[in-house]
Amino acid sequence: MTKAESKYFNTAIRIDKAFIELLNKKAFDYITVKEICAASGVNRSTFYLHYETIGDLLIETTEYVGQQFLSRFTDQRVTFEYIKSAPKEDLIFITEDFLIPFLTFIKENKILYQTVLKRFDAISFGKNMYDGIYCAINAVMDRFDIQKDKRSYIIRFYLEGINAITKEWLDQECNKNIDEVVQIIKECVRAG
Repeated sequence: MTKAESKYFNTAIRIDKAFIELLNKKAFDYITVKEICAASGVNRSTFYLHYETIGDLLIETTEYVGQQFLSRFTDQRVTFEYIKSAPKEDLIFITEDFLIPFLTFIKENKILYQTVLKRFDAISFGKNMYDGIYCAINAVMDRFDIQKDKRSYIIRFYLEGINAITKEWLDQECNKNIDEVVQIIKECVRAG
């Protein structure tokens, strides 16, 4: 990465962080570019070099925050080496080990994700996270010999289901504790 690229990305991170701070103080619809610029220490032209609208900033900030989640998630059971050799009974990702870090992260960033849901009706961690989840689930389906033409449906069902429960939890202001939400997800996926 060149010095100019590094400066560009560091500026974007400053803008993301300032935007998150503002979201924690006031509703998205009342945040202005002027406030974001003041809070991040950039001028308007720099803001518009990075984003066309505050909505674009919301999407990019969600991706930035999602990357932070991935960097914190170090469980070795999601590595492809593990997936290729683990006993099949250990390849079920609907467990506390995977759901608790995810739900804890969502709760820590509740206001950001509530804002995203109001605008897009889906939680998105961006293409990199989706691609990573897709590859991991696909590798697990290899182990279970699931037909390739069915996989996109299964992955979509899995991701949309988790998203729907998480959305309901956020809509309810995270009123249930994380353990209760984990149990709800487990019951939906593995009935009985």
